[in-house]
Amino acid sequence: MKKTTLPIGPFHPLLEEPEFFTLYLDGEIVKKVDLRIGYNHRGHEKLSTGLTWDQVPFLVERICGICSTSHPYAYVLAVEDLLGIKAPPRGQYIRALIGEMERIHSHLLWLGLAGHFIGYNTVWMWSWRYREEILDACEKLTGNRNHYAMCRVGGARRDITREAMDFTMGALDSNEKSTNMFLGVFADDPVLHKRLKGVGVLTKEDAIAYCATGPTSRPSGVPWDVRQDDPYDAYGPSLEAGAWKVIVTENGDVFDKAVVRVLEILESIKLCRWLIENMPDGEIDAGVGDIPPGEGVGHHEAPRGEVIHYIRSDGSNKPIRHKVRAPTFVNLPTYKATCPGHTIADVALITASIDPCYCCTERIGVVTRNRTSSVTQDDLVKLSVEKTREMEKRMGRKSGLVKF
Repeated sequence: MKKTTLPIGPFHPLLEEPEFFTLYLDGEIVKKVDLRIGYNHRGHEKLSTGLTWDQVPFLVERICGICSTSHPYAYVLAVEDLLGIKAPPRGQYIRALIGEMERIHSHLLWLGLAGHFIGYNTVWMWSWRYREEILDACEKLTGNRNHYAMCRVGGARRDITREAMDFTMGALDSNEKSTNMFLGVFADDPVLHKRLKGVGVLTKEDAIAYCATGPTSRPSGVPWDVRQDDPYDAYGPSLEAGAWKVIVTENGDVFDKAVVRVLEILESIKLCRWLIENMPDGEIDAGVGDIPPGEGVGHHEAPRGEVIHYIRSDGSNKPIRHKVRAPTFVNLPTYKATCPGHTIADVALITASIDPCYCCTERIGVVTRNRTSSVTQDDLVKLSVEKTREMEKRMGRKSGLVKF
């Protein structure tokens, strides 16, 4: 049978953001996958060095709209690491609460998209309908459905009211019932079992070798979770109280990735309840002033896995270096282990199973022998046009592009 290549991207209906995959096929069976990143660089790390320490959280919130508190959370932990301080207890609990509410709505969004990808649109509509309850609670707590602007260096930016916490408890009770319904669907539906079990298996060995993280690695039997293995803020006390547990399964397939996320929703609901019931009184902010010279690292268990921020200070009012490592950056290469041997139809499910966020991932730079140069927007457009013409020439098609 003739072996062919199938390019997917950088723009494709399956991809919500630009990325480029090349599938090497033997008939319908995928033999190899190549990945190419770098199509969507927005320059957050460079922009950060032009902002004050207190402005940066508003910028990094916009790295990702779905996990918009994860990046500022890791950033403020990095600056607090440099300072050698901790936020007041109430500020810690508020930050952790927003982080867990975000995990719930992020997993529900993924669950809906998973249903959509397999043609199970009832799951899609149900999941997003129940997600609205969580977003309403986020709005009550913070004033915003996304981009909550609650993290600041030294604590939380705003306090939360008793009324908002009571509203959130009601939303959590309702969501627990709907999540248990989804769990029943996954346990009993033979179509889901047939479609998802044994598909895209990521072994424990491969998960470790590729440094996979979050709900991509835990279904493969890797119990790593930053909240458990390097507790920060209120996660230490919540672990001691047994308020939640890390969900780990062993099969590593798409089915287990779905089950892990559904079970994690239930654990986050338990944790949110515990945080509200045990919310301490007192200050929410340590009142940080000048930032001295030094460097710090902060990491947070985002919905997709561990997100890391590194910052360096020279004693001025803004960082001189800011580095971001998003979870998708290490989860993407697992496709090389999970896609080969499956059909093209299965690859669509496998690529979606890690809940990829490509705009979190993208970085681009040109490193030559003795220097590093930047790439302008015009350079990127020119490279894109040239690459498209080259591909069309290889495919024997006449270019439909306008002159550059």
